Amino acid sequence: MANYFVYILYSEKFEKFYVGQTNNIESRLEKHNKGLVNSTMPYIPYCLMFVIQKASRSEAMVLEKKIKNLSKQRILEFIEKYSSQNLVLTNRRLSAC
Repeated sequence: MANYFVYILYSEKFEKFYVGQTNNIESRLEKHNKGLVNSTMPYIPYCLMFVIQKASRSEAMVLEKKIKNLSKQRILEFIEKYSSQNLVLTNRRLSAC
């Protein structure tokens, strides 16, 4: 069974969140900050604000959808509330962020 990650990126320059899911967090984050993902390219660089590991892609997709439906304020509250539970990485700075 593969592990999947749900992550929240933040563009400080544009004050914008991006929520996604992947089975290779390091590779995916590198692609975001290199401008290789069309939906995030205009807003680079990104900081990784939150990441949580899930046992399956379906679990990751359910959580991703729930987070994407939150307002900016609610995303911040979610990060604060769950940052100590099941957390793999937090507040990790990525290239030039």
